[in-house]
Amino acid sequence: MSVLTDRQAAFALAVARLILHADALGYRVRFGDCYRDPRCTYGHPQSTHRSRLAVDLMLDKRVDGAWVWQRDTREYAALGEWWEAEYRDFDAAWGGHFSGGDGNHFSFPWMGVK
Repeated sequence: MSVLTDRQAAFALAVARLILHADALGYRVRFGDCYRDPRCTYGHPQSTHRSRLAVDLMLDKRVDGAWVWQRDTREYAALGEWWEAEYRDFDAAWGGHFSGGDGNHFSFPWMGVK
């Protein structure tokens, strides 16, 4: 196996744990972007989505009995902080710390890209 393949496998397991942690915090989780095909015309050309090392998650929170999609980066902060601390050995990145904020982005860096 290659270093990239090993990292992708570790990332997939980490995302499973991330989703379970979000569930424990009371969120419902849906997928946004995961793998981004190189033919895709948006995003950074060397995005970790293209290396299968990033996922964008959509969090829903129950408000007055209805699920409401949480778009604000602040809603992702507890999950993002947990992600970076839990996977420090992989230098895990949460998009809420990116300039401009990308709160729903969770990744393992690859080739200098988060």
